[in-house]
Amino acid sequence: MAAPSQPQKSAYDVIVIGAGIQGSFTAYHLAQRHKDTLLLEQFLVPHSRGSSHGQSRIIRSAYPQEYYSRMMPESFRLWQQLEAETGTTLYRQTGLVLLGPPGEPELEACRRSLGVDEVLDAPALAQRFPGFQLQAGQVAVLDSTAGVLFADRALRAVQEVFRRHGGTLRDGEKVLRIEPGATVTVTTTAGVYKAPRLIITAGAWTGAFVEQLGLHLPLQPLRIDVCYWREKQPGSAGLGSVSPCFLTLGLSQAPHGIYGLPSIEYPGLMKVCHHHGSPIDPEKRDQVPSSAPRPDIAVLSSFISSYLPGLETQPAVRETCLYTNTPDEDFILDRHPKFSNIIIGAGFSGHGFKLAPVVGKLLCQLSLGEEPSYNMAHFAITRFPGVLGAA
Repeated sequence: MAAPSQPQKSAYDVIVIGAGIQGSFTAYHLAQRHKDTLLLEQFLVPHSRGSSHGQSRIIRSAYPQEYYSRMMPESFRLWQQLEAETGTTLYRQTGLVLLGPPGEPELEACRRSLGVDEVLDAPALAQRFPGFQLQAGQVAVLDSTAGVLFADRALRAVQEVFRRHGGTLRDGEKVLRIEPGATVTVTTTAGVYKAPRLIITAGAWTGAFVEQLGLHLPLQPLRIDVCYWREKQPGSAGLGSVSPCFLTLGLSQAPHGIYGLPSIEYPGLMKVCHHHGSPIDPEKRDQVPSSAPRPDIAVLSSFISSYLPGLETQPAVRETCLYTNTPDEDFILDRHPKFSNIIIGAGFSGHGFKLAPVVGKLLCQLSLGEEPSYNMAHFAITRFPGVLGAA
Protein backbone atom coordinates (compact mmCIF):
# COMPACT_ATOMS: atom_id res chain seq x y z
CA MET A 1 0.00 0.00 0.00
CA ALA A 2 1.21 3.49 -0.77
CA ALA A 3 2.08 5.57 2.30
CA PRO A 4 0.13 8.85 2.57
CA SER A 5 3.37 10.85 2.33
CA GLN A 6 4.26 9.41 -1.07
CA PRO A 7 3.36 11.39 -4.17
CA GLN A 8 0.42 9.67 -5.84
CA LYS A 9 1.39 8.16 -9.17
CA SER A 10 -1.34 8.16 -11.82
CA ALA A 11 -0.08 6.16 -14.84
CA TYR A 12 0.46 2.38 -14.90
CA ASP A 13 0.86 -0.45 -17.40
CA VAL A 14 -2.17 -2.28 -15.97
CA ILE A 15 -4.88 -1.53 -13.42
CA VAL A 16 -6.63 -4.38 -11.60
CA ILE A 17 -9.87 -3.61 -9.74
CA GLY A 18 -10.53 -5.92 -6.80
CA ALA A 19 -7.88 -7.38 -4.49
CA GLY A 20 -9.55 -10.66 -3.61
CA ILE A 21 -7.68 -13.85 -4.41
CA GLN A 22 -8.39 -13.69 -8.18
CA GLY A 23 -7.36 -10.05 -8.60
CA SER A 24 -4.34 -10.46 -6.34
CA PHE A 25 -3.05 -13.46 -8.32
CA THR A 26 -3.66 -11.58 -11.58
CA ALA A 27 -1.62 -8.66 -10.25
CA TYR A 28 1.05 -11.10 -8.99
CA HIS A 29 1.51 -12.60 -12.47
CA LEU A 30 1.63 -9.15 -14.09
CA ALA A 31 4.24 -7.89 -11.65
CA GLN A 32 6.34 -11.00 -12.25
CA ARG A 33 6.16 -10.10 -15.94
CA HIS A 34 7.61 -6.67 -15.02
CA LYS A 35 4.37 -4.82 -15.71
CA ASP A 36 3.86 -1.72 -13.57
CA THR A 37 0.59 -2.77 -11.95
CA LEU A 38 -1.91 -0.98 -9.71
CA LEU A 39 -4.21 -3.18 -7.62
CA LEU A 40 -7.23 -1.29 -6.28
CA GLU A 41 -9.40 -2.45 -3.36
CA GLN A 42 -12.46 -0.58 -2.08
CA PHE A 43 -12.12 -1.88 1.51
CA LEU A 44 -9.16 -1.69 3.88
CA VAL A 45 -7.28 -4.99 3.80
CA PRO A 46 -7.71 -7.48 5.28
CA HIS A 47 -11.52 -7.47 5.27
CA SER A 48 -14.39 -9.94 5.41
CA ARG A 49 -16.89 -8.34 3.02
CA GLY A 50 -16.14 -10.31 -0.14
CA SER A 51 -15.44 -13.91 -1.16
CA SER A 52 -11.77 -14.45 -0.24
CA HIS A 53 -11.72 -14.12 3.55
CA GLY A 54 -11.78 -16.87 6.17
CA GLN A 55 -9.11 -19.34 7.14
CA SER A 56 -9.82 -22.32 4.91
CA ARG A 57 -10.84 -23.50 1.45
CA ILE A 58 -10.82 -26.95 -0.14
CA ILE A 59 -8.30 -27.72 -2.87
CA ARG A 60 -8.82 -30.92 -4.85
CA SER A 61 -7.78 -32.65 -8.05
CA ALA A 62 -11.20 -34.23 -8.54
CA TYR A 63 -13.50 -32.24 -10.82
CA PRO A 64 -16.44 -33.45 -12.91
CA GLN A 65 -15.51 -30.98 -15.65
CA GLU A 66 -12.38 -31.94 -17.53
CA TYR A 67 -11.50 -28.31 -18.30
CA TYR A 68 -11.04 -27.67 -14.55
CA SER A 69 -9.33 -30.96 -13.71
CA ARG A 70 -6.75 -30.21 -16.44
CA MET A 71 -5.86 -26.95 -14.65
CA MET A 72 -5.41 -28.47 -11.20
CA PRO A 73 -1.84 -29.86 -11.56
CA GLU A 74 -0.58 -26.39 -12.48
CA SER A 75 -2.66 -24.85 -9.71
CA PHE A 76 -1.07 -27.13 -7.11
CA ARG A 77 2.36 -26.30 -8.57
CA LEU A 78 1.76 -22.54 -8.38
CA TRP A 79 0.49 -22.77 -4.79
CA GLN A 80 3.70 -24.63 -3.91
CA GLN A 81 5.71 -21.93 -5.69
CA LEU A 82 3.99 -19.24 -3.59
CA GLU A 83 4.76 -21.23 -0.42
CA ALA A 84 8.44 -21.31 -1.44
CA GLU A 85 8.49 -17.59 -2.30
CA THR A 86 7.08 -16.57 1.08
CA GLY A 87 8.34 -19.36 3.34
CA THR A 88 4.74 -19.83 4.49
CA THR A 89 2.69 -23.01 4.75
CA LEU A 90 -0.49 -22.47 2.70
CA TYR A 91 -1.75 -26.06 2.27
CA ARG A 92 -2.47 -29.06 4.47
CA GLN A 93 -3.06 -32.39 2.75
CA THR A 94 -6.10 -34.08 4.31
CA GLY A 95 -7.70 -35.97 1.42
CA LEU A 96 -11.26 -35.49 0.22
CA VAL A 97 -14.19 -37.89 0.34
CA LEU A 98 -16.73 -37.48 -2.47
CA LEU A 99 -20.12 -38.85 -1.43
CA GLY A 100 -23.04 -39.77 -3.70
CA PRO A 101 -25.26 -42.42 -5.25
CA PRO A 102 -23.48 -45.16 -7.22
CA GLY A 103 -23.19 -44.32 -10.90
CA GLU A 104 -23.97 -40.63 -10.31
CA PRO A 105 -22.55 -38.93 -13.44
CA GLU A 106 -20.55 -36.20 -11.66
CA LEU A 107 -19.17 -38.65 -9.11
CA GLU A 108 -18.12 -41.00 -11.93
CA ALA A 109 -16.53 -38.08 -13.80
CA CYS A 110 -14.56 -37.17 -10.66
CA ARG A 111 -13.42 -40.78 -10.28
CA ARG A 112 -12.22 -40.79 -13.90
CA SER A 113 -10.43 -37.45 -13.46
CA LEU A 114 -8.53 -38.96 -10.51
CA GLY A 115 -7.74 -42.15 -12.41
CA VAL A 116 -8.86 -44.30 -9.47
CA ASP A 117 -10.91 -47.50 -9.53
CA GLU A 118 -11.67 -47.85 -5.83
CA VAL A 119 -15.19 -47.02 -4.69
CA LEU A 120 -15.96 -47.27 -0.97
CA ASP A 121 -19.30 -48.53 0.29
CA ALA A 122 -20.78 -47.52 3.66
CA PRO A 123 -18.89 -50.10 5.82
CA ALA A 124 -15.56 -49.44 4.06
CA LEU A 125 -15.92 -45.67 4.50
CA ALA A 126 -16.90 -46.02 8.17
CA GLN A 127 -13.88 -48.24 8.77
CA ARG A 128 -11.48 -45.77 7.17
CA PHE A 129 -13.14 -42.58 8.45
CA PRO A 130 -15.35 -43.39 11.46
CA GLY A 131 -17.04 -39.98 11.55
CA PHE A 132 -18.85 -40.50 8.23
CA GLN A 133 -22.06 -42.53 7.96
CA LEU A 134 -23.15 -43.21 4.38
CA GLN A 135 -26.74 -44.13 3.73
CA ALA A 136 -27.56 -47.59 2.39
CA GLY A 137 -26.52 -48.04 -1.24
CA GLN A 138 -24.44 -44.84 -1.40
CA VAL A 139 -20.74 -44.80 -2.18
CA ALA A 140 -17.64 -42.67 -1.73
CA VAL A 141 -14.56 -41.87 -3.84
CA LEU A 142 -11.33 -40.70 -2.20
CA ASP A 143 -9.16 -37.89 -3.64
CA SER A 144 -5.92 -38.37 -1.69
CA THR A 145 -4.28 -35.26 -3.20
CA ALA A 146 -6.89 -32.90 -1.76
CA GLY A 147 -6.63 -30.78 1.32
CA VAL A 148 -7.12 -27.38 2.90
CA LEU A 149 -5.78 -24.04 1.69
CA PHE A 150 -5.27 -21.46 4.44
CA ALA A 151 -7.21 -18.69 2.71
CA ASP A 152 -6.39 -15.54 4.71
CA ARG A 153 -2.74 -16.53 4.83
CA ALA A 154 -2.74 -17.26 1.08
CA LEU A 155 -4.22 -13.86 0.23
CA ARG A 156 -1.62 -12.06 2.36
CA ALA A 157 1.16 -14.14 0.76
CA VAL A 158 0.23 -13.38 -2.84
CA GLN A 159 -0.16 -9.66 -2.08
CA GLU A 160 3.22 -9.66 -0.34
CA VAL A 161 4.98 -11.14 -3.39
CA PHE A 162 3.10 -8.73 -5.68
CA ARG A 163 4.43 -5.75 -3.71
CA ARG A 164 7.89 -7.31 -3.50
CA HIS A 165 7.95 -7.30 -7.33
CA GLY A 166 7.16 -3.59 -7.41
CA GLY A 167 3.37 -3.72 -7.54
CA THR A 168 1.20 -1.04 -5.92
CA LEU A 169 -1.78 -2.02 -3.75
CA ARG A 170 -4.09 0.85 -2.81
CA ASP A 171 -6.86 -0.16 -0.43
CA GLY A 172 -9.74 1.87 0.95
CA GLU A 173 -10.29 3.33 -2.55
CA LYS A 174 -13.70 2.77 -4.06
CA VAL A 175 -13.87 2.96 -7.85
CA LEU A 176 -16.42 5.55 -8.92
CA ARG A 177 -16.08 5.58 -12.70
CA ILE A 178 -14.39 3.73 -15.56
CA GLU A 179 -13.86 5.53 -18.87
CA PRO A 180 -12.88 3.14 -21.70
CA GLY A 181 -10.56 4.06 -24.53
CA ALA A 182 -7.08 3.27 -25.83
CA THR A 183 -6.06 4.47 -22.39
CA VAL A 184 -8.56 3.51 -19.70
CA THR A 185 -9.24 6.09 -16.99
CA VAL A 186 -10.29 4.88 -13.54
CA THR A 187 -11.59 7.42 -11.03
CA THR A 188 -11.65 6.43 -7.35
CA THR A 189 -12.54 8.19 -4.13
CA ALA A 190 -8.86 9.12 -3.80
CA GLY A 191 -7.54 9.76 -7.30
CA VAL A 192 -7.58 9.29 -11.07
CA TYR A 193 -5.48 6.56 -12.68
CA LYS A 194 -4.73 5.70 -16.30
CA ALA A 195 -3.47 2.55 -18.01
CA PRO A 196 -3.66 0.96 -21.46
CA ARG A 197 -5.10 -2.22 -19.85
CA LEU A 198 -7.76 -2.77 -17.20
CA ILE A 199 -8.75 -6.02 -15.47
CA ILE A 200 -11.96 -6.19 -13.43
CA THR A 201 -12.01 -8.86 -10.70
CA ALA A 202 -14.43 -7.19 -8.32
CA GLY A 203 -16.40 -10.21 -7.13
CA ALA A 204 -20.00 -9.41 -6.27
CA TRP A 205 -19.48 -5.80 -7.41
CA THR A 206 -18.40 -6.79 -10.96
CA GLY A 207 -21.91 -6.61 -12.41
CA ALA A 208 -22.28 -2.95 -11.45
CA PHE A 209 -18.87 -2.06 -12.92
CA VAL A 210 -19.45 -3.71 -16.28
CA GLU A 211 -22.91 -2.16 -16.60
CA GLN A 212 -21.08 1.18 -16.83
CA LEU A 213 -19.42 -0.36 -19.87
CA GLY A 214 -22.65 -1.49 -21.55
CA LEU A 215 -22.34 -5.12 -20.48
CA HIS A 216 -25.13 -6.95 -18.65
CA LEU A 217 -23.63 -10.15 -17.28
CA PRO A 218 -25.91 -12.71 -15.59
CA LEU A 219 -24.07 -12.55 -12.26
CA GLN A 220 -26.03 -13.36 -9.09
CA PRO A 221 -24.41 -12.55 -5.73
CA LEU A 222 -25.49 -14.98 -3.02
CA ARG A 223 -25.15 -14.65 0.75
CA ILE A 224 -23.80 -17.97 2.04
CA ASP A 225 -24.04 -19.27 5.58
CA VAL A 226 -20.63 -20.57 6.66
CA CYS A 227 -21.38 -22.84 9.63
CA TYR A 228 -19.24 -24.61 12.22
CA TRP A 229 -20.61 -27.62 14.12
CA ARG A 230 -19.50 -28.91 17.50
CA GLU A 231 -18.74 -32.54 18.30
CA LYS A 232 -21.26 -34.01 20.73
CA GLN A 233 -18.38 -35.44 22.74
CA PRO A 234 -14.96 -33.82 22.14
CA GLY A 235 -12.74 -36.13 20.11
CA SER A 236 -15.44 -38.76 19.69
CA ALA A 237 -16.63 -37.98 16.17
CA GLY A 238 -13.32 -38.72 14.49
CA LEU A 239 -13.61 -35.38 12.67
CA GLY A 240 -10.62 -33.53 14.06
CA SER A 241 -7.91 -31.69 12.15
CA VAL A 242 -6.57 -34.91 10.59
CA SER A 243 -9.88 -36.02 9.07
CA PRO A 244 -10.59 -35.50 5.34
CA CYS A 245 -12.64 -32.81 3.65
CA PHE A 246 -15.82 -34.01 1.99
CA LEU A 247 -18.12 -33.02 -0.85
CA THR A 248 -21.53 -34.40 -1.83
CA LEU A 249 -22.60 -34.95 -5.43
CA GLY A 250 -26.12 -35.83 -6.54
CA LEU A 251 -27.70 -36.33 -3.12
CA SER A 252 -31.43 -35.64 -3.12
CA GLN A 253 -31.12 -34.10 0.37
CA ALA A 254 -28.70 -31.47 -0.98
CA PRO A 255 -29.41 -30.56 -4.61
CA HIS A 256 -26.72 -27.84 -4.60
CA GLY A 257 -24.15 -29.93 -2.77
CA ILE A 258 -22.75 -29.82 0.77
CA TYR A 259 -19.07 -29.62 1.65
CA GLY A 260 -17.08 -29.88 4.84
CA LEU A 261 -13.58 -29.26 6.18
CA PRO A 262 -11.92 -30.71 9.28
CA SER A 263 -11.55 -28.92 12.60
CA ILE A 264 -8.87 -26.34 11.75
CA GLU A 265 -10.29 -22.83 12.16
CA TYR A 266 -12.07 -23.43 15.45
CA PRO A 267 -10.73 -26.39 17.49
CA GLY A 268 -13.45 -28.96 18.01
CA LEU A 269 -15.71 -27.46 15.34
CA MET A 270 -16.14 -28.88 11.84
CA LYS A 271 -16.93 -26.53 8.96
CA VAL A 272 -19.96 -27.82 7.02
CA CYS A 273 -21.71 -25.59 4.45
CA HIS A 274 -24.44 -25.76 1.82
CA HIS A 275 -23.12 -24.74 -1.61
CA HIS A 276 -26.03 -22.34 -2.01
CA GLY A 277 -27.50 -19.20 -0.48
CA SER A 278 -29.88 -16.28 -0.74
CA PRO A 279 -29.70 -13.56 -3.43
CA ILE A 280 -28.20 -10.39 -1.97
CA ASP A 281 -27.14 -6.88 -2.98
CA PRO A 282 -23.48 -6.82 -1.87
CA GLU A 283 -23.95 -3.24 -0.66
CA LYS A 284 -26.66 -4.45 1.73
CA ARG A 285 -25.28 -7.76 2.98
CA ASP A 286 -25.07 -6.48 6.57
CA GLN A 287 -28.66 -5.22 6.54
CA VAL A 288 -30.18 -8.70 6.58
CA PRO A 289 -31.90 -9.11 9.99
CA SER A 290 -30.56 -11.92 12.17
CA SER A 291 -34.13 -13.24 12.43
CA ALA A 292 -34.38 -13.75 8.64
CA PRO A 293 -35.21 -17.36 7.63
CA ARG A 294 -32.16 -19.56 6.99
CA PRO A 295 -33.43 -22.52 4.92
CA ASP A 296 -29.87 -23.63 4.19
CA ILE A 297 -29.22 -24.27 7.87
CA ALA A 298 -32.24 -26.61 7.97
CA VAL A 299 -30.73 -28.52 5.00
CA LEU A 300 -27.41 -28.77 6.82
CA SER A 301 -28.97 -29.87 10.12
CA SER A 302 -30.83 -32.68 8.36
CA PHE A 303 -27.68 -33.76 6.52
CA ILE A 304 -25.57 -33.77 9.69
CA SER A 305 -28.06 -35.88 11.64
CA SER A 306 -27.91 -38.52 8.87
CA TYR A 307 -24.28 -38.42 7.70
CA LEU A 308 -22.24 -36.94 10.58
CA PRO A 309 -24.01 -38.26 13.69
CA GLY A 310 -21.11 -37.30 15.98
CA LEU A 311 -21.89 -33.59 15.47
CA GLU A 312 -24.55 -31.48 17.13
CA THR A 313 -27.36 -30.56 14.72
CA GLN A 314 -27.31 -26.80 15.31
CA PRO A 315 -24.30 -24.67 14.32
CA ALA A 316 -22.06 -23.38 17.11
CA VAL A 317 -20.67 -20.55 14.94
CA ARG A 318 -22.28 -18.95 11.92
CA GLU A 319 -20.49 -16.57 9.55
CA THR A 320 -21.28 -15.29 6.05
CA CYS A 321 -19.53 -15.15 2.71
CA LEU A 322 -20.48 -13.98 -0.78
CA TYR A 323 -20.62 -16.21 -3.85
CA THR A 324 -21.10 -14.62 -7.26
CA ASN A 325 -22.72 -17.24 -9.47
CA THR A 326 -23.18 -17.55 -13.20
CA PRO A 327 -26.18 -19.56 -14.49
CA ASP A 328 -23.92 -22.50 -15.43
CA GLU A 329 -21.53 -22.00 -12.47
CA ASP A 330 -18.57 -21.70 -14.86
CA PHE A 331 -16.24 -18.72 -14.61
CA ILE A 332 -16.20 -15.68 -16.87
CA LEU A 333 -12.64 -15.05 -18.10
CA ASP A 334 -12.78 -12.93 -21.23
CA ARG A 335 -12.21 -9.62 -22.96
CA HIS A 336 -15.02 -7.09 -23.03
CA PRO A 337 -16.75 -7.68 -26.40
CA LYS A 338 -16.44 -3.99 -27.33
CA PHE A 339 -13.31 -2.85 -25.44
CA SER A 340 -10.62 -5.49 -25.96
CA ASN A 341 -8.19 -3.86 -23.49
CA ILE A 342 -10.68 -4.43 -20.65
CA ILE A 343 -10.58 -7.97 -19.24
CA ILE A 344 -13.20 -9.45 -16.91
CA GLY A 345 -12.77 -12.24 -14.37
CA ALA A 346 -16.02 -13.02 -12.59
CA GLY A 347 -18.63 -15.57 -11.57
CA PHE A 348 -16.39 -17.89 -9.57
CA SER A 349 -19.53 -19.48 -8.11
CA GLY A 350 -18.03 -20.65 -4.85
CA HIS A 351 -15.38 -22.92 -6.37
CA GLY A 352 -12.73 -20.55 -7.71
CA PHE A 353 -10.30 -20.09 -4.82
CA LYS A 354 -8.26 -23.25 -5.48
CA LEU A 355 -7.84 -22.27 -9.14
CA ALA A 356 -6.84 -18.64 -8.49
CA PRO A 357 -3.16 -19.09 -9.45
CA VAL A 358 -4.19 -20.35 -12.91
CA VAL A 359 -7.06 -17.86 -13.26
CA GLY A 360 -4.63 -15.03 -12.51
CA LYS A 361 -2.23 -16.35 -15.14
CA LEU A 362 -5.02 -16.56 -17.75
CA LEU A 363 -6.28 -13.03 -17.02
CA CYS A 364 -2.69 -11.79 -17.24
CA GLN A 365 -2.27 -13.51 -20.63
CA LEU A 366 -5.56 -12.07 -21.94
CA SER A 367 -4.58 -8.56 -20.89
CA LEU A 368 -1.19 -8.83 -22.61
CA GLY A 369 -2.74 -10.12 -25.84
CA GLU A 370 -1.14 -13.56 -25.50
CA GLU A 371 -2.60 -16.93 -26.37
CA PRO A 372 -4.10 -18.34 -23.15
CA SER A 373 -2.60 -21.55 -21.77
CA TYR A 374 -5.99 -23.34 -21.77
CA ASN A 375 -9.07 -23.56 -23.96
CA MET A 376 -11.23 -20.60 -22.93
CA ALA A 377 -14.49 -21.59 -24.66
CA HIS A 378 -16.25 -22.49 -21.40
CA PHE A 379 -15.40 -19.08 -19.92
CA ALA A 380 -16.48 -16.87 -22.84
CA ILE A 381 -18.91 -14.00 -22.31
CA THR A 382 -20.62 -14.87 -25.61
CA ARG A 383 -22.09 -18.05 -24.12
CA PHE A 384 -24.69 -15.73 -22.57
CA PRO A 385 -26.89 -14.16 -25.28
CA GLY A 386 -27.88 -10.49 -25.24
CA VAL A 387 -25.27 -9.25 -22.78
CA LEU A 388 -24.05 -6.28 -24.80
CA GLY A 389 -26.18 -3.15 -24.44
CA ALA A 390 -25.54 0.53 -24.92
CA ALA A 391 -22.70 1.97 -22.81
